[in-house]
Amino acid sequence: MIHAAGSQDAVLAFLSDPAVHGGEVERIDTHGASVFLTKERAYKLKRAVRYSYLDFSTAERRRLMCQRELQLNRRTAPELYLDVVPIVPTLQGTLAFGDAKTPPASALDWVVVMRRFADDALFSTMVQEGRLEPSHVRDLADRLFAFHESAATPIEDDGVARVRRVIEGNRDSMAATQPELLAPDDCDRLLTMSLARLSEVSRILGARAANGCVRHCHGDLHLANVCLWNGKATAFDCLEFDDELATCDLLYDLAFAVMDLWHRREGGLASLLFNRYFDMADLDAEALGVLPLFLSMRAAIRAHVHATQAGQAKDARKSEEHGREAKCYLEDALQFLAPSAPRLVAVGGLSGTGKSTLAGQLAPAMPGAVGARWLRTDVLRKRMAGVSPEVRLPAESYTPEMSDKVYAAILAKAGDALRSGSSVLIDGIFVRPQERAVLGELARDCGATFRGLWLEAPIEVLRKRVSGRSGDASDATVDVLERQSGFDTGDLSNWQRVDASGSHEQVLSRALDALGLG
Repeated sequence: MIHAAGSQDAVLAFLSDPAVHGGEVERIDTHGASVFLTKERAYKLKRAVRYSYLDFSTAERRRLMCQRELQLNRRTAPELYLDVVPIVPTLQGTLAFGDAKTPPASALDWVVVMRRFADDALFSTMVQEGRLEPSHVRDLADRLFAFHESAATPIEDDGVARVRRVIEGNRDSMAATQPELLAPDDCDRLLTMSLARLSEVSRILGARAANGCVRHCHGDLHLANVCLWNGKATAFDCLEFDDELATCDLLYDLAFAVMDLWHRREGGLASLLFNRYFDMADLDAEALGVLPLFLSMRAAIRAHVHATQAGQAKDARKSEEHGREAKCYLEDALQFLAPSAPRLVAVGGLSGTGKSTLAGQLAPAMPGAVGARWLRTDVLRKRMAGVSPEVRLPAESYTPEMSDKVYAAILAKAGDALRSGSSVLIDGIFVRPQERAVLGELARDCGATFRGLWLEAPIEVLRKRVSGRSGDASDATVDVLERQSGFDTGDLSNWQRVDASGSHEQVLSRALDALGLG
């Protein structure tokens, strides 16, 4: 790091003065900025520093980067990012905020002005305190997908070269840290595994780039850069200082948030985020093949960042914390690339048995980088109709002919995912014997193991659950349940029966034992 000539002390003192803001002000320093928090506003001053990857060394460069930050972050958080304001000297020898008429040459510095959100609104804080709900994660997936759909695409990109640069850059950065934190043998092993996986998926990456899947993304989408604003998952503080770094495969952008949740041992939420995004984007199985590499690359970045911070920390406790995190992230990076044998698990049963609740809990426990690709007949039916999963469909969407199309489509998706090496979890009614038989045949054809779980509970329990359900992809009513209960399910001896009448925790425990995952 190089500090630029010329002190920012006067500007820092001005922004730290409570009298300037009419109340208390809190200062937070990062490697590239100082943020000043007041009751309703946040003022972000870029520090006069130059690193190998960013240059804020002159006031003009800081002005341009402030403008760029405002422009880019308004893509995802237009209500948070308000303005870029100059800081100017006054005739009295003090400092003041300027306005839009201030000539750039007259300003000492520039700040990005944001609305301040509640301190506990960060997703990183919410997950730490156990307040991050599945609804928040689904909203993040939906909003990220919508943002990616509108993001700008580069003129030309092969999809492979930039990934290789990140992989090799990670190894170089690891080499610059303390070897007792990031063991050189493990770092070399990660490099070898990463390049091998890159070779395996290079054709897929090239095809995705050709299809416009490399775009100018957020670039820094970890949980501390997502907040809950007016009830919505809102991404902010994107990577603004280097368009090249922020231009990446859409799944690499997604991978940061998925990896962050997984690292925090929130496998269920990580699985939900990745599966919901895949559902909304209607991604094919080939996209599954690149996700483990992207997850590993994101974990590798965090590993060397924490290792660097451990070496720079002046406080021994902080240094130890960063060192521990560095080692854990390196372990994660290796684990994401570890091979696993794909499995197909189907969860069947009448409406109200809790198939989707259980499936969402089982998916992260199955083999794979972040568990299984979770395919749900109710969700696929909605996507085939062109609506979001929570939109109710008319009765004509549930004809036998349409149901046959849904089952055929879900089998095709499951087969493609299994052949790509991913585990798959399907949940649906599967009340007809022929539907269940096909699943076992599919697994055998794809070289995967298969287990079927049949959930059952007393009819009065199911009636109560179905009548009280809302905001779910299932459109089943009590009348639908009554019709289902009259179906002849045939022979269920090849499926494991699971009592679904207890609590979610009890049902999960029974299912895990049945699958040998307990």
